[in-house]
Amino acid sequence: MTVPRISIILPIRNAATTLPACLRSLARQRFTDYEVLAIDDGSDDESPAIVAAAAAGDARIVPIKAGRIGLTAALNLGLALARAPIIARMDADDVMHPDRLALQYQALMAQPQLALIASRVVAFPAREVRAGLREYLRWQNRVLTPEQVAAEIYVESPFAHPSVMFRCEAVQRLGGYTNEPWPEDYELWLRMHAAGLQMAKLPRNLLAWRERPDRATRTDPRYARAAFDELRACFLANDPRLHSGRALVYWGAGRVTRRRARRLIERGFPPAAWIDIDPAKIGQTIWGAPVHAPKWLDRQPRPFVLVYVTNHGARDLIDGWLAEMGYQPGRDYLSVG
Repeated sequence: MTVPRISIILPIRNAATTLPACLRSLARQRFTDYEVLAIDDGSDDESPAIVAAAAAGDARIVPIKAGRIGLTAALNLGLALARAPIIARMDADDVMHPDRLALQYQALMAQPQLALIASRVVAFPAREVRAGLREYLRWQNRVLTPEQVAAEIYVESPFAHPSVMFRCEAVQRLGGYTNEPWPEDYELWLRMHAAGLQMAKLPRNLLAWRERPDRATRTDPRYARAAFDELRACFLANDPRLHSGRALVYWGAGRVTRRRARRLIERGFPPAAWIDIDPAKIGQTIWGAPVHAPKWLDRQPRPFVLVYVTNHGARDLIDGWLAEMGYQPGRDYLSVG
């Protein structure tokens, strides 16, 4: 049996209503040299029968009945069984653009320095897409280059998981997906970043990402706000940019922001100062550090700034103010979601 160039890891859990559209999108791919590892995670609906029927007509589809092992274990099983050197992720409720595999594979082959290439995504159906998701995708879809990914990796996950394609060996070398109680995809991107691996995104909408109220990101505690905050603090504490000897300044002196920042502060990164635009806070002292207006940052030597403001619109304004003072994203400051 010839070895395919791409292994598509497709975990499935009770996806009978959406799986047919997903499989049709795979069959329509312009790039055809792939295998589909259809890993059934203990479905008790018609999903296994749908996969079996598809596999009967397409030898590239490999049904795998894993039992109820959970998403992370299913993903790691896929990595272990994959025969191709390149992995494409896919979810059973999403739909690929016909050019997705071809364009991502071409990009990886042309740029050997990249370990991962994702794509822009569009959310559907429109009636289910709320303002928060639209704003998240507006941010995510503009994070394209390796430099932008590195500068904004602590904001939120810069990739929709089912949109990524990566080199299998690079991820296996890092130990695959985590079993810790954290978002498994975001943790992997952070680990890849910490290992110095370059990641990028094609400026094309190559995946239709289905929004639904029972999405795991809304129901699983691994995707709760506290889990993301703890994960970011864990990796930030080991980021070389915070060990450069520069004074550390936190932007955002409100109560909620301080509670989130405390996870990093308690790891040994106290603030030299806080930045806020609220006149009621400016001039106060919080946890031993003064609160200043943004213009205080126009100084030499420049401190390193952690922007803990979560509103994307406000963060855009802060980016503009910092740029006017000569601060470079990733080099002089990081935004933290």
